[in-house]
Amino acid sequence: MSLRLITRNRQRAIPVLFLLFLFVAASAQAAEAGANPAVQIAESIFKWINFAIVIGILVWLFAKKLPPLFRGHAESIGSAITKATAEREEAERQVREAEAKLAHLEQEIATLHAAAQREAAAEGEHIRTLTQADVKKVGIAAQGEIEAAERAARLELKALAASLAVDGAETLLAKQLTPAAQESLVDTFVKSLEGRPN
Repeated sequence: MSLRLITRNRQRAIPVLFLLFLFVAASAQAAEAGANPAVQIAESIFKWINFAIVIGILVWLFAKKLPPLFRGHAESIGSAITKATAEREEAERQVREAEAKLAHLEQEIATLHAAAQREAAAEGEHIRTLTQADVKKVGIAAQGEIEAAERAARLELKALAASLAVDGAETLLAKQLTPAAQESLVDTFVKSLEGRPN
């Protein structure tokens, strides 16, 4: 059986069961009262029929007017469920993307770390090479300065030795050059000049 058929059968069975219940209740009340049972039963039946009419009208109103209201409410609940499901799926998709980015981020960090180590090693080697070149330049410059200082010291030493030699020779000449030796030298010089042609 379909859901609609079951719902219709229930809607028809409820008034029938209700009328049966009213009839049983009316006969039990009449038996209890003990007075003219026919009059009391007629009054009870009349009351129950009025009650049944009112209930029937209420049931008819509820059966006709409330299902659209319930249906609208059910549709709004269904749309809310659909929207919540879509939002949940979107949130799950975002979580998956975030997890994928996180996994990729760890790989990227490892790659960057390795690249940084390689660059640091290359930079260290470059600095070492530059330092060695600077040390060689400083060594060459120092060697040049040492050689220049050595040449200057030699020249100074030669000048000092020449000065000392001149002073020593002068002192020796002063000792050996007596007035007689001077006269002999002058005579020798004059004689050498006389023999020369003009």
